[in-house]
Amino acid sequence: MDKTMGDKRFWVCGIVVSIAALLLDFVVHGWLLQGDYNALVAAGLMRDQVSAQAYLPYMLAAHVLIGFGLTWLYRMGMHPNRPALGQGLRFGAAIAAVATVPGYLIHYAVQPLPAALVHKQLVFGTIATLLLGLLLAWLNPGRRTL
Repeated sequence: MDKTMGDKRFWVCGIVVSIAALLLDFVVHGWLLQGDYNALVAAGLMRDQVSAQAYLPYMLAAHVLIGFGLTWLYRMGMHPNRPALGQGLRFGAAIAAVATVPGYLIHYAVQPLPAALVHKQLVFGTIATLLLGLLLAWLNPGRRTL
């Protein structure tokens, strides 16, 4: 096991970032975009809230992977002598550039989603990813103890 995965900070950060990612996704997708998604339920492009509940274990597993994956990646590239705020924003921007933005663009290319919804997903998703980067920077400031 990599030494960055074997300490208490890794496990605490992974759990905290998993919870934060789940909460941010709820704010974005369950609150801010709920009206946009409800319009797609009637068209058969999205599950209704009752049907979606059966898939909650997949959602939880995805957010655990997000939390621990982001924690591991951030810690592998963290520089203790650089300002944490800048590192967190750079990390969030990099993740948005390789995962968040391409993911929504791919969904738009293969699903008949409204362009306005995709634009909102891109903006809100990028902001959420930047916030996760800042959270990681705050949780991993280079000090030895949590």
